[in-house]
Amino acid sequence: MSNIKPTTRFRELMARKTISILPAVGDPFSARIVAAEGYEAVMTSGNASAAMRLGIPDIGLLTLSENAENAGRVAHASGLPVFADADTGYGNPLNVRRTIMEFERNGVAAVMIEDQVTPKRCAMLAGKEVVSAEEMEMKLKAALDARRDDELVIVARTDALTVHGIDEALRRAERYAAVGADAIFVEGPRTIEEAQRIAKAIDKPLIYNITPTGSVPALDAKTAEKLGYRFLSFSVYVLLAAIPGMQSFLKTMRETGDIGQAGRNAASMKTYLDLLGFEDWKQYEEVYATGKDAGKAR
Repeated sequence: MSNIKPTTRFRELMARKTISILPAVGDPFSARIVAAEGYEAVMTSGNASAAMRLGIPDIGLLTLSENAENAGRVAHASGLPVFADADTGYGNPLNVRRTIMEFERNGVAAVMIEDQVTPKRCAMLAGKEVVSAEEMEMKLKAALDARRDDELVIVARTDALTVHGIDEALRRAERYAAVGADAIFVEGPRTIEEAQRIAKAIDKPLIYNITPTGSVPALDAKTAEKLGYRFLSFSVYVLLAAIPGMQSFLKTMRETGDIGQAGRNAASMKTYLDLLGFEDWKQYEEVYATGKDAGKAR
């Protein structure tokens, strides 16, 4: 774990000319895998968090306290700077102030607020609506005023592209940047040309997000970097990648009753315990042992 503040570390990534990949997760264990694979930051996806914490779709039912606490657990477990998806900020500008306070208290490095109406809908689902640009500007001002650490990154996201088109999305992005948002996320470019327009129009660090619906061009990291994006995220792909393995194991176990056959592609118990930091906990156990238990862990 680094001694540098998570907010400082995230700003260092944001200042690079090279792109950083932000795997999106919904739980602390997945975040530990991300850290073990050498990534420098992680995103808590509202979609993945709703699925992993509550087993429900991303339709605005995950509460502020549930989301902020989950993001804090991800930050603590992984030791990585966390880019937290805070949906719409959970209400009006006063609610946004509280939202920023809660996420900051939980130790995240960046918080993203979007301009959808409350309750929101997942960007991959139909039926989205957006608030006025003026209302979103006030939310961003509230977010900027609420942070105690000036290095906490406030990200403004607009979902206006699929609702009102690229011109309105760019107009909003420029206004949000002018208010003082540290980074901008224009959700849902439909073509590479739209992705290029966004990158050329906005003079702020930009996030590019790939969704599994295929509605957004699946740019690789090098291409997104050349266009001028600073972060590449990929929605719920980590969770989607895990589903076939779990389903295959459970199906084979149900059909054969043979754990050897069902678990032939499973990770080892050592891998599992290593990811959880078991050896570190064993050392702590020895340090704090008393009486007949002292020395057992040696």
